[in-house]
Amino acid sequence: MNSAHPDFLHAPKDLLHDSEILRLMRDSVPDAVRTLNGELLDIDSARGYARLRFEVVSAFCHSQGTICQGGFLAGMVDTAMANAAIVRGKLAVAVPTLELKISYFEAMGPGIVYAEGRVMRWGGSVGFLEGDLKDEKGRMIVHATSTIKIIRPKGKA
Repeated sequence: MNSAHPDFLHAPKDLLHDSEILRLMRDSVPDAVRTLNGELLDIDSARGYARLRFEVVSAFCHSQGTICQGGFLAGMVDTAMANAAIVRGKLAVAVPTLELKISYFEAMGPGIVYAEGRVMRWGGSVGFLEGDLKDEKGRMIVHATSTIKIIRPKGKA
């Protein structure tokens, strides 16, 4: 087994280029990301960075379809942060969330949002992440921080 992450058990263990990682991630999009209408746009494994695009549809909204329910937005920014950590670990690690804090700055209705996730600290078994959701005009909708457990393949330090 090359990876501790169930979605990448068969990924090569010697991935060197972000283009290879991006291709593999785009080829195995989890159902949850599809449900949120998400698309991975960009990654940087050295920095621990991921950028995604999501489409908020009226089915995600309350108040007669005008305001996206916060749980959907949380799922979007959490996805960006998790992807940042997964690429930082070159697809070899699983990164379950230990803690998630969300701050909502603006209401968001149907439309496009961009999510960015960043690794702030990468330790032996714990990582610290942050992420943002912005609308197409660059308006900050959500800011989040997360603490993750870093699970490496057995036998790897």
